[in-house]
Amino acid sequence: MTASSANLTVNVLRVFVDESGEFGNLLGIVDGGAVSSDQRQQVAAAIGYSETVFVDDPDIGQVQIFTPAVELPFAGHPTVGTAWWLRRQGYPADRLLTRAGPVDVTTDEALTWIRARAEWTTPFQWHELSDRQTVDEANPADYPGGPHYLWAWFDQAAGQLRSRMFAPDFGIIEDEATGAAAIAFTDLQKRDLDVTQGRGSRIYTRWEGDGWVTLGGRVVNEPSRTIAAEPGR
Repeated sequence: MTASSANLTVNVLRVFVDESGEFGNLLGIVDGGAVSSDQRQQVAAAIGYSETVFVDDPDIGQVQIFTPAVELPFAGHPTVGTAWWLRRQGYPADRLLTRAGPVDVTTDEALTWIRARAEWTTPFQWHELSDRQTVDEANPADYPGGPHYLWAWFDQAAGQLRSRMFAPDFGIIEDEATGAAAIAFTDLQKRDLDVTQGRGSRIYTRWEGDGWVTLGGRVVNEPSRTIAAEPGR
């Protein structure tokens, strides 16, 4: 996690890919030591992903999360992705320290799982639609402000649903995969869920009760990129 005097390295992942490694939500990971606190919002906007994570201390998992427009105390795909990435850099990543609270991390053969409280998530506006085709055909322009979570069951007995998320006030016209929404919705439904969001991203949850939810997904690397160390200057 290094940056030259002229350029800033952005490590790029796709989080919540499907079983074949397709789709997923882009995530930027940046060395927090290379960007001062007052520059982070500007850097996140320049990167342009729905979220960017600044890693301040990889040994203890201290992180800060930004959308292009606001800082978030907690978010799902940034914590899943960062935990996966830190482990591949040789760090324990058994826990991440977010502004909302400590996030425990576990893994199995395919998925990285994080454990978080539903109350840490952004308040969403829930929109149950009649079927998955109606969700597919929804126009983000019809949902100003936000964040809006549109959903429909396609196998209610199995806990499988189709969803999309629009949050223009956060600088996100449409989010490809929203872990925080899946956590909050799991707590509302009080059951495990298998979510297909966006173009085909897959999100898995386990409801634990008492406000706790475990969120899991697959992650893959993308080529890193560089941006100007001080965007706009």
